[in-house]
Amino acid sequence: MGQESQLQKKDKLSNLYLSFISIAGWVSILIAAFNLSIPENAIVLLLFILFLFITEFFPMAVWKGHSSLSYPIVFTIYLVYGLPWLVFIYGIVVFIVNFIQRRPLRILFFNPALLVLSFVLGEAIARLILGEAMVPWMIVPMLVTTALFYIVNNILVDIVLLIRPQPYTFAIWKKKLTTESISAFISVIYLGIMFYLGNQNRGVIDVFAYFFFFSPLVGLALLSSIIVRLETERNRLNALFDISTELNRWLPSKQWIESIRSSLNSFVDADASILWVNENGNWKVRFQNGQVKKESCQDRDELFQLEHIKELTIIHDRRKDPGVTPTCFHNGLRSIVYAPIILEDNMLGVFAVAKSRSNSFRPEEIQSVATLANQLAVVIKTRSLISEQEKRTVLEERNRIAREIHDGVAQSLAGAVMKLETADRKFYQKPPEAHKLVTDSLDKLRLSLKEIRESIYALRPYETERVGLKQAVMKRIDVIKKESGLNISFEERGRPVYLSSMVEKVMFDIFQESVQNIVKHAQASKVDVLLSYQKEHVLLRVSDNGVGFSLLDAMIKAKNDPHFGILSMNEQAEKIEAVLQIDSKEGKGTEINLTVPKLGMEGGMGDDQRHASG
Repeated sequence: MGQESQLQKKDKLSNLYLSFISIAGWVSILIAAFNLSIPENAIVLLLFILFLFITEFFPMAVWKGHSSLSYPIVFTIYLVYGLPWLVFIYGIVVFIVNFIQRRPLRILFFNPALLVLSFVLGEAIARLILGEAMVPWMIVPMLVTTALFYIVNNILVDIVLLIRPQPYTFAIWKKKLTTESISAFISVIYLGIMFYLGNQNRGVIDVFAYFFFFSPLVGLALLSSIIVRLETERNRLNALFDISTELNRWLPSKQWIESIRSSLNSFVDADASILWVNENGNWKVRFQNGQVKKESCQDRDELFQLEHIKELTIIHDRRKDPGVTPTCFHNGLRSIVYAPIILEDNMLGVFAVAKSRSNSFRPEEIQSVATLANQLAVVIKTRSLISEQEKRTVLEERNRIAREIHDGVAQSLAGAVMKLETADRKFYQKPPEAHKLVTDSLDKLRLSLKEIRESIYALRPYETERVGLKQAVMKRIDVIKKESGLNISFEERGRPVYLSSMVEKVMFDIFQESVQNIVKHAQASKVDVLLSYQKEHVLLRVSDNGVGFSLLDAMIKAKNDPHFGILSMNEQAEKIEAVLQIDSKEGKGTEINLTVPKLGMEGGMGDDQRHASG
């Protein structure tokens, strides 16, 4: 409760500060409006207004941020038409730009007021410092006024960023300072060129002169903005590809969702995110990142509301519309997007992201959240199918062991018990027959004991579960080398990917069966084993230089002999939807390829730093 109270106090203080700056700035704009005089050249003024609007609407990419290049135009309006016209035009143009960009109401009024106050205070301080030497069209006053504008603006922005509930780190401050310093340097260079050309020019400066002088600046802002938008979209697509690749690479693993944590912020720039998954009617948090209250994410009443989210839901301002599960996110988070994860009309989960600023999700970001939700729907459904397949495999294995015990061990024990009972009855009457029955029973009991031990061994963790597929294969190769003296080589290619325990077990069983057949029948002197992790599948290849065999004869034999290796290998491969190919010719050796498919394909612009976030 103490932390919540502290956040609320900071929020109230920041709102009070925003209101103070907004009132002071708009009072300045109103005062300027009452002091306007008829402009000498209205066409030039309209040109300045157009250029100012374009440079404000399309901020230029500067280092790791974005900033408007409008200051040279702003200062030129000040030189040509005076401070009242500059304050009025600057405030109204920035207001219109923020209105078109659908800024929150408090930011809609704050940003114009902030910029206007920054220039008014900077110009006033410059006059106070320079006194009578404050002549705007001279180079020194221009430099002083420009420097003071950027200094005052950064101080005013720093104050609001420091007192708001969201953290204002040194890294953010450094980025903002560097961005604004570069912007100020560009502005000074451009104004310096303007002063130089103005001193060289002895004719009349008309609308065409201004147009051609400021056109490169406007064109640079437009071109930079387009490049940044394209770069942002490219980064978003790359992040989506990285997320898809990591999800599919780690899909069989229980840690599949953690694989996207590093790529998520590149895909959706958010301060917090949560993934709820509906597992047989029980809502569970499978992923949470950022400013999330972990203890509040399992509230039953709020989790019940998740089932009613049937379409993309956007909360623009949480204070006005709390939305679903509001207690999961910290109070400082304002905007929330809820994306339902639905596949074949089944509610599989909900993915939610939140930001600290109200009305801060751009259309492309909302589209990104929806795209990721669709990707997660396929992943969650695939995970469910994998789980069902593993359960089915376990059940089949239990049934197989039960049948083997019933048909083998149980029958042997029953027979041994019956013989021992007969021996007990004949022990005194016919000792030799009783002795023979006891001997036969002991043999059967020994055989049953061996079968029980084999069943117990089969129930133990498989070799691949203990050491992994590669190590299990290499250990088995060493054993076969010692037992048979066969020359066996092993090679691994590609970047290893996670395989489920069932897949590794089947691959190892097929490898064992292949090598055992080579040892028994191939008369080979050399065996090559390849484990290759390729783009769309994993390949296991076992080849030898032995006598080979006729595949047709082998298939005919497989029908008559159910224990023949090829039939068993095919059945195992089908369990994991793999493809088994056997290429063999008499006298030319044999090559066995097991191809296991991978589960699926692997595979904006920030705001002007001179403006406040809200």
